[in-house]
Amino acid sequence: MKKVVITGSNGLLGQSLVNLLLKNKNEYQVFGFSKGKNRSGREDFMYVSIDLTDENELKKALLEIKPDAIVNTAAMTQVDDCEIYKNECDVLNVDVVKWLKEVAEIINCHVIHLSTDFIFDGKKGYYKETDEPNPLSYYGNSKVKSEEILLNSKIDFTILRTILVYGKVYDMSRTNIVLWVKEMLENGKEITIVDDQFRMPTYVNDLALSCKLAIDKKATGIYHISSNTLMSVFEIAQKIADVFELDKNLIKPISSSTLNQKAQRPPKTGFDVSKATTELGMTFNTFEQDLRIFKDNLSLN
Repeated sequence: MKKVVITGSNGLLGQSLVNLLLKNKNEYQVFGFSKGKNRSGREDFMYVSIDLTDENELKKALLEIKPDAIVNTAAMTQVDDCEIYKNECDVLNVDVVKWLKEVAEIINCHVIHLSTDFIFDGKKGYYKETDEPNPLSYYGNSKVKSEEILLNSKIDFTILRTILVYGKVYDMSRTNIVLWVKEMLENGKEITIVDDQFRMPTYVNDLALSCKLAIDKKATGIYHISSNTLMSVFEIAQKIADVFELDKNLIKPISSSTLNQKAQRPPKTGFDVSKATTELGMTFNTFEQDLRIFKDNLSLN
């Protein structure tokens, strides 16, 4: 039985991965590390309320458990906040990864770390794993640093880079693009969405499955995980309206320059996902296909 620690187990990906691994209780012993109370709505795994930014507390807990794999889903991902609270961003996005690496060196465990399309400058789109990072924001920069810690280490690691993750779990502390657009349109509210940024949104269930496959196959290196359709964020919002049968006339396009955001965003990201298909055995859908699966899953719950 594999012992798996999931840091940030209260988050969207964290809860989704807990749920996925617990479908095979005889294969995995799951430990969730997060701050505050367990928000997953389930009691059938070991939940550890922990301050991940406390080096001693984190290392002590991990050395006691001695996991076979650590999946690090914890991060400060609000891009503008990272620009303002640089120190907090560094601790959670960089230092924590360094501490995980140091523990992994001692107990010889596999570290699976989540990264982002924001490590790229967004000049070309359809990025491969081998493309050179060139972040435009402090957030992107912190993620590059975290990747470098693993790339320069001797441990077994997997880096899963992803884009605009969406989905729904039991108790959510924040929303995501699909839920937000859906809620606004259901309430008849007009929304403005940028039409000059291009992304490939990622359904959280796909991302959780990628984490599980990385554990099972002991896959190492970098993998790109997203849907396989590059669309403007405006088109993404329109597609959400179509699938959920809402009024897309409420969605108005605007340009990024009018937003006055603290952090610069890459104009065009998107991934070449062929490596994850061949090596991890992942199947990637169009955004619309994933959205319809998500819609069906929502109606089941």
